[in-house]
Amino acid sequence: MTEPKKLFIKTYGCQMNVYDSERMAEAMGGKGYVQTETAENADMILLNTCHIRERAAEKVYHELGRLRHLKDENPDLKIAVTGCVAQAEGKEILSRAPMVDLVVGPQAYHRLPELEAKARQGEKAVDTEFPEEDKFEHLADRPKASRGPTAFLTVQEGCDKFCAFCVVPYTRGAEVNRPAARVLNEARDLVERGVKDITLLGQNVNAYHGEGDGSIWSLARLVRELAKVDGLERIRYTTSHPRDMDDDLIAAHGEVGKLMPYLHLPVQSGADRVLKRMNRGHTAEEYLRLIERLRVARPDILLTSDFIAGFPEETEQDFEDTLALIREVKFGAAYTFKYSARPGTPAAERPCLPDEVADERLYRLQELINQMQRASLDSMVGKDVNVLFEKVGRQHGQMVGKSDHLHAVHITADEIKVGDLKRVRVTGAGPNSLSAILM
Repeated sequence: MTEPKKLFIKTYGCQMNVYDSERMAEAMGGKGYVQTETAENADMILLNTCHIRERAAEKVYHELGRLRHLKDENPDLKIAVTGCVAQAEGKEILSRAPMVDLVVGPQAYHRLPELEAKARQGEKAVDTEFPEEDKFEHLADRPKASRGPTAFLTVQEGCDKFCAFCVVPYTRGAEVNRPAARVLNEARDLVERGVKDITLLGQNVNAYHGEGDGSIWSLARLVRELAKVDGLERIRYTTSHPRDMDDDLIAAHGEVGKLMPYLHLPVQSGADRVLKRMNRGHTAEEYLRLIERLRVARPDILLTSDFIAGFPEETEQDFEDTLALIREVKFGAAYTFKYSARPGTPAAERPCLPDEVADERLYRLQELINQMQRASLDSMVGKDVNVLFEKVGRQHGQMVGKSDHLHAVHITADEIKVGDLKRVRVTGAGPNSLSAILM
């Protein structure tokens, strides 16, 4: 019996990249590959890259440099760069890192098996096209990997918003929505394989408008239909844009029991002047009124966001307006970033603030967010919450899972298994997680 080939995948960045890596693993599984946890014994290494963070491309080249010795030791090893850096850099990757065999953009990964076959014949390949065919349908009949209790499910890709700081429209392309029936079928398939918690993914997921039953479905309608799937206990979605939070979706937060009381809704800044320069299409006041409506619909909803410190021409007053918005909303957590220019974006043409100014603002921003996160966790002590247990913890007999509000919860109880959904009582709060006991 032929020993299976081994595939090592390193995933950078967002949840959509995690989903894409899972699909690529399934695609290569159909060609006899099994995943391995180490690059050293792999027959193929796949770097699924993200272009959002600072110096993203250089970090990929650095990683490729670290892997060069493996190629020297095993000339048959194939190395692929996929994802958004692959889309942005294209053939430049082969020029700067000749040991790379494949460069595959995020819209072309369904063609990875045929490209790998060409690489085995000594042909290097670059595929960064935006094809007309549905890559998800190409993967539908591929062998399915075993699943844990949670899963991501992409329903929409690309972006038409063109925020001044963002490369997504250039690396992921225009908005594309999957037909509702295909999303529902994939959700049912996931549930059959043990998944109980599904997070719907999209660069602008709440802008979803997929075809279904001869009409166009909104995200709210999709959520309501998914809630009818037997065995699916929890539904979430990310990442959203404030401009696409319509009345029906807000209402769904109060009406659909399986839609969890958690929403990641990036605002980026609390200053109208900065929001306009970012091309966000909303004001701080409009965002605050949106939060009010969400909390009327679902009073216990936990909100998280994204913030950029030091955007070009941001004044101290602009930054203070951002801190004021954070204090008013009282976010449960947030991702915070110091602005860094992305080549090809409008903001990259503007002069950046001095590093020391941006660094100091980022520090103050993170200090405030940390206070908010700690307050959110502390407020849960003494409450009874539902937890879906996802993995074994570090301590003997410990299990770790997520609450309805996406808080990490750990408990010591021998009778709990991965995949159990249990009611627990929170007994303590740490900087990033909660401790609990069984009810």
